[in-house]
Amino acid sequence: MERSTLDLWVGLFVVAGLGALTILALKVGNMGSFGGTETYQISASFTNIGGLKPRAAVKSSGVVVGRVDAITFDNDKFMAKVVMNIETRYKFPKDSSASVLTAGLLGEQYIGIEGGGEDAMLANGDGLKLTQSAVVLEKLISQFMFDKAAEGGSAK
Repeated sequence: MERSTLDLWVGLFVVAGLGALTILALKVGNMGSFGGTETYQISASFTNIGGLKPRAAVKSSGVVVGRVDAITFDNDKFMAKVVMNIETRYKFPKDSSASVLTAGLLGEQYIGIEGGGEDAMLANGDGLKLTQSAVVLEKLISQFMFDKAAEGGSAK
C-alpha cells in the first residue's frame, strides 16, 4: 500500500512539472494569452522593422496593450506594413506615433506607441501616420566609423 501512495505522488509531481513546462513554453513564445479579450486592428508602415516578428508585443509606457498580428511588404510604397491588434480597453488618439524599439541592447523588438493630443480616437482599420523605424546597430557602427575616418582625413 505504501508503494502505490509513493507512485501516486511521483506521478502527480511529474504531471505538475509538465504543466509548468508547458506554461513556460507558451510565455516564452509570446502565446501566454489565449485570445479572451476584444481587440481592434490598426496598422503602420515602416521603412525598416529590423527583427520584428508576428506576436511581438505592442507597448505604451511599458504596458503591453496588444500584439503584432501580421507583417507584410507594401509594393507601392516599398515599406513594411505592420498590422497590430490592440485591446479595446486601451484607446489612442488618431495622431499617435509608433516606433520599433528594442528591449535592452540586444533584446527582442516590439512596437512602442506614444499617444498624441487629438480628441478623435483610433478605430478598427485606422492607420498610424507618424512612425519611426528600427535602429539598426550595424548602420550606426558603420556611420560612426565613416565619420571618424572623415575626421582623420580632413585633419591632415
